[in-house]
Amino acid sequence: MSMAYLAQPDQQQQLEWLDGGTLAMLLDGKATNGQLMIGRFDVAEGEAPPYHKHTREDEVFLLIKGSALVWCDDQEYELAEGGIVYLPRNIPHGYRITSKKADLLMINTPAGIEEMFRETGRDKATPRPDGYEVKADPSLADKYGNVIVGPPR
Repeated sequence: MSMAYLAQPDQQQQLEWLDGGTLAMLLDGKATNGQLMIGRFDVAEGEAPPYHKHTREDEVFLLIKGSALVWCDDQEYELAEGGIVYLPRNIPHGYRITSKKADLLMINTPAGIEEMFRETGRDKATPRPDGYEVKADPSLADKYGNVIVGPPR
């Protein structure tokens, strides 16, 4: 059974992300009965995941602010502020932020991949250990149905 869900900004989990960025978990599988996950990245120039594909979910990116290069099936595209990308599962893709800062909304359906983000990032509500750094863990890809097909671009 689905039910309505509302969370104010101060109720959304904030994860410390790669290269000093932040990932706000807006909706997750618990809130949507497994239907979708929505996250919002605040990241800097150069942020880029490995070239990869998802085997369990479709993905949508909306670039609210900033600019990026996006690769999909080895084709390169420029994504401008306000641009949107739909990435069906099993389609290799990646991106690299080309503006100084970017605000990126990510939607995945069905939900589940948010746990990979939680395992990778650090909940900002917890104390930050001295010398801590968020690092991508390639072993998590397989656990969450992702296939790394190449390095970041």
